[in-house]
Amino acid sequence: MAAAQIYNMLSNYKGKVTVKIDGIAASAASVIAMAGDTVLVSPVSMLMIHNPATIAWGDHAEMQKAIDMLSEVKESIINAYVLKTGLSRPKLSHLMDAETWMDANKAVELGFADEIMTRAKAEPEKEPEEGEGDTDGEEEEKKFPPAPSSMLFSRRTANNALLNKLAAKYGGEKPKADIQAQAKIPAADTETGRSVDALMERLNLLKR
Repeated sequence: MAAAQIYNMLSNYKGKVTVKIDGIAASAASVIAMAGDTVLVSPVSMLMIHNPATIAWGDHAEMQKAIDMLSEVKESIINAYVLKTGLSRPKLSHLMDAETWMDANKAVELGFADEIMTRAKAEPEKEPEEGEGDTDGEEEEKKFPPAPSSMLFSRRTANNALLNKLAAKYGGEKPKADIQAQAKIPAADTETGRSVDALMERLNLLKR
């Protein structure tokens, strides 16, 4: 009933009413939203409609009164949805029976909202004139280096880096593959040391 009163107050307002759904408009709040001349939804917002509910106590006659009352309440809610969306009453009744949740795109598609709110685009920064702000720019670049556009992960490189740290801490030699890559010499010219398998076996023991 409170939602119906708010809906009527907004509908009777002489000015233009813009409703912004920035989180969720569910249940009775979805009815209030229908009073907007323009309904805007956030890209991350939700809208939900369902059948009205109540708690009743008494004999079968009292239960029937509650059923009839809920039926009429549902019809009054559908009135608000029809005026905003233009959908048929059976279609809206089915959506309410199913307790329908809508994201921003679906709300606009079904007519519950008019458009999706967009973020304001940042204006491009003005380039400093020659001789101005050069030093500050360099300092800012040192403090906040540009983030890499992409990252490549190699399991073998990560394993070798870990084995190198273990070898440096607990003794032993680096993996052959890593020695060859750093020295850039053929495998035949390298000194014989611990194999990668042996180091991996030692690593497994440390893990235990």
